[in-house]
Amino acid sequence: MTNSVRLHRVQQTLRRFEQDIPLLNMRVKDLSIERQESARRFAAELIEQTKAELARLMEEQPDDRPEAGHRISEPAD
Repeated sequence: MTNSVRLHRVQQTLRRFEQDIPLLNMRVKDLSIERQESARRFAAELIEQTKAELARLMEEQPDDRPEAGHRISEPAD
């Protein structure tokens, strides 16, 4: 699997985790306060780990922008 595919999948996963927070709150509302807090902490830690993985993958992504010191090859005549 290429780095760009991994990057895309991690971005999707992060988006899903973040979008799920309101639903998580609904799912845990009948639990005890301690279990609600535990579930929310777990979700927050999972999101933080996913953000860290995304940052790592973005650092590994090749940077082909000209301002980054890389030349984009011009087509031959």
